[in-house]
Amino acid sequence: MSKYKAPALEKGLDILEYLSERAIPQTQAEISQGLDKSPNEIYRMLACLEDRKYINKTSTGQYSLSMKMYQLSHRHSPVEGLVRSAKQHMDDLANRTNQSCHLSILHYGELLIISQSESPGAVSLSIKVGSLFPLLQTSSGKVLLAFENEEKRNYILETSDYYKEQDEHYRSSFLKDINAIQKNGYHLTSSELTVGVTDISVPVIGLNKDIMCVLAISSLNPITRKQDNNILIEELKQTADKITAELS
Repeated sequence: MSKYKAPALEKGLDILEYLSERAIPQTQAEISQGLDKSPNEIYRMLACLEDRKYINKTSTGQYSLSMKMYQLSHRHSPVEGLVRSAKQHMDDLANRTNQSCHLSILHYGELLIISQSESPGAVSLSIKVGSLFPLLQTSSGKVLLAFENEEKRNYILETSDYYKEQDEHYRSSFLKDINAIQKNGYHLTSSELTVGVTDISVPVIGLNKDIMCVLAISSLNPITRKQDNNILIEELKQTADKITAELS
């Protein structure tokens, strides 16, 4: 903790962080309540942030983050830094397990593959970087949802056409999967999209305890031998921890 204080700056950052955790726009009263401050304490800061284009104000007086933070961050893309930090550890994982592995993030309601390391073996499954997959039908997507904050997770599910089309049995089973992933710290399942493929996914958690991305192995089911998935799970978890440490 720094001994130097900048109360006004801290108040502005508190507002930005609060809005980033909310899936829907917030009123001044909701923000003040969420930050445990009086409306008068944050009035000028909201006006300043709006004037500098960091937040938008709706016609009904609700505030949300603008695209300015996104634009600033992509001048030096955090995704590029994430890929750079993870690549060597992913290559090491592929070499140790003889399995290809990939890294994915949430991208506008879908799963985006941002990096892959190829297996050194003669036969392996390759996932193309830049590919988009349906979030709710992938192991990595479920891990992303499991470790998102509850409000954002609920918003994604409530606005998902696929989820809304499913019956009550599917939804109940889906939420049980989410709870199990949270408890176990990984997801192991047969692929819903490709026959003969087993998916194993683990979260990569940032220093602030938020999920940053998902590290996964999608392997072809061997016919002549039994695959020890417990070893792959441990290798994935250890590699995810190394990536977190690298980013710190």
